[in-house]
Amino acid sequence: MGIRRWLIRLPLMLLMMGMVVGTALPLLAAADEPTAEAPPINGPAVYVIPIKQTIESGLQSFLERAFQEAEEAEAEQIILVINTYGGRVDSADNIGQLIQNSPIPTVAYVQSNAISAGAYIALNADQIVMQPNSSIGDAAVVDGTGELIDNPKITSMWVSKMRAAAELNDRDPAIAIKMVDPNVELTIAELNNKTLGKGELLTLTSQEALAVGYAEHIAGSVEETIDWLGLGQRTVIEVDLTFAENLATWLTSPLIRTLLLIIGIAGVAIELVVPGFGAPGIIGIAGFGLYFFAHFIAGFAGLESVVLFVVGIGLLIIELFIPSFGILGFLGIGSLVAGVVTAAYDTENAFYSLLIAFGVAAVLVVIFAIIFKKRGIWNRFILSDSLTKEAGYIPATSREDLLDKEGVTLTPLRPSGTVQIGEERIDVVTSGQFIAQNRSVRVIKVEGTRVIVRESV
Repeated sequence: MGIRRWLIRLPLMLLMMGMVVGTALPLLAAADEPTAEAPPINGPAVYVIPIKQTIESGLQSFLERAFQEAEEAEAEQIILVINTYGGRVDSADNIGQLIQNSPIPTVAYVQSNAISAGAYIALNADQIVMQPNSSIGDAAVVDGTGELIDNPKITSMWVSKMRAAAELNDRDPAIAIKMVDPNVELTIAELNNKTLGKGELLTLTSQEALAVGYAEHIAGSVEETIDWLGLGQRTVIEVDLTFAENLATWLTSPLIRTLLLIIGIAGVAIELVVPGFGAPGIIGIAGFGLYFFAHFIAGFAGLESVVLFVVGIGLLIIELFIPSFGILGFLGIGSLVAGVVTAAYDTENAFYSLLIAFGVAAVLVVIFAIIFKKRGIWNRFILSDSLTKEAGYIPATSREDLLDKEGVTLTPLRPSGTVQIGEERIDVVTSGQFIAQNRSVRVIKVEGTRVIVRESV
């Protein structure tokens, strides 16, 4: 009955997982729409879009939405307010392509810092305006720990990207190259023949950037920049991240993404292995729901990813009870991995996150199973009850006291029957011989309650 109840719960659990994740995505996506009413637009507008975070896939999705809104409103100008220390090279490259392909003139307003990938984004704009005492440059490629990546192929690729971005608006490409490659030497005539040797990366202050043509103007604020552009009478539309986009940006970060997968896998696995709690299953489904919600809002996941994931979980559960020589399990793992990986922007990193999550979740499930071993699902396949006197059962008594005693057969022994030993009627067996009624027999062996006799000579 326990297994039957569990199997009844299985499709309900899968259905709930699919409904929670699947139906929540379109509803939560509605939160992606700004709720505040936009101010009335009197003629062409200026769109102000912030880039004040680590450059990653979530920022790219936000900028795509913001640029689309500006195009639909036929904006006259886009001002990107940049204050970032960089981020992912691939996301910066995609954002650079977005700026280049935009039909709307774009100004990069550097507010404090346009470092690393931020410098590349600024160079793709039609004009650069910098806040006093701000800086731009230091665009070498580094790993997750901040260490310089000394790979000639990667360096060469990024150097070509920076050089091309500089040449878009006739800026000196040698300066862009020195921002990336510490192995080249550079003398800048406009800065009193300032020389940078090997091992140094170039970072320009606002005054230096203006002197070498890497900035067109210095302004203390976005408003001053708008006035300098001659657009002081235009309506200014400030586009910002919605709550859903902010949440999605945080949830899609590598650490939080991996944590959600750990919670999801461990929660569902604990509910399956040690059923009856309810809370682990709910928490697990919530973890998966947040994972797919974040990637859906960021524009990376579709409902097909959710379907693949739910199907994968279902196949793995079925494999537990309907052995298929590993076929269902293999298909389930493939479907589950495909669902998680296709929902992510970077499939390689998502795959590594999934491997880490599986490892950590496995440890958590083992610990939980040991602590609550009496409630484990394996108990339903093991006969663990003992028919003891303490449990109310009466154990059979061994009749070793009858050994070597003699009696008379009351019935023929063929080979079992009844004998009279003393005043007791005892059920006995022979070793295979036939013994007639009213014959003398002797007990030669006792095995628990089994009494074996032989005819007396």
